[in-house]
Amino acid sequence: MISAGDFRNGLTIEMDNNIFQIIEFQHVKPGKGAAFVRTKLRNIKNGGVVERTFRPTEKYPQAHIERSDMQFLYSDGELYHFMNIENFEQIGMTDDAVGDSLKFVKENEMVKMLSHAGNVFAIEPPLFVDLVITDTEPGFKGDTAQGATKPAVVETGATVYVPLFVEQGDKIQIDTRSGEYMKRV
Repeated sequence: MISAGDFRNGLTIEMDNNIFQIIEFQHVKPGKGAAFVRTKLRNIKNGGVVERTFRPTEKYPQAHIERSDMQFLYSDGELYHFMNIENFEQIGMTDDAVGDSLKFVKENEMVKMLSHAGNVFAIEPPLFVDLVITDTEPGFKGDTAQGATKPAVVETGATVYVPLFVEQGDKIQIDTRSGEYMKRV
């Protein structure tokens, strides 16, 4: 059990038959009255975000999230197939369960599967990926007044905004959390 006074960012708790991850927390000590903890919580199963206040003495069980390395094998249109590299066990996930988490991940790359009580609820791609640009318009000289960008399609089919000097066939690094161009590789 963990008390609300010990909340930290990233901590997962079980509350109201759901699993919540603490996104933000703030200890508040008003001039009058008792102190409280103001939090922003993400429901891990459905992704919804709620704000809630707690008394510092309230206690909740800590949810243990298992992270396992899996290899993304392929997508056959209906399911995304993953393999555990230790025991070669394969699992398939639907498009709804995967969401946008694989838009920068190529086949045969490693991802982290997050599960609670055996139920996979999220996929974490690598923080940075290197992808080749398959389609982009050429940049025009003199079009660089304020760090201009242009859309580019990478080999996974996702669109990223890149600087004008980046051309088709270039390999770039992308931050998967924000979908932003980082640098040419």
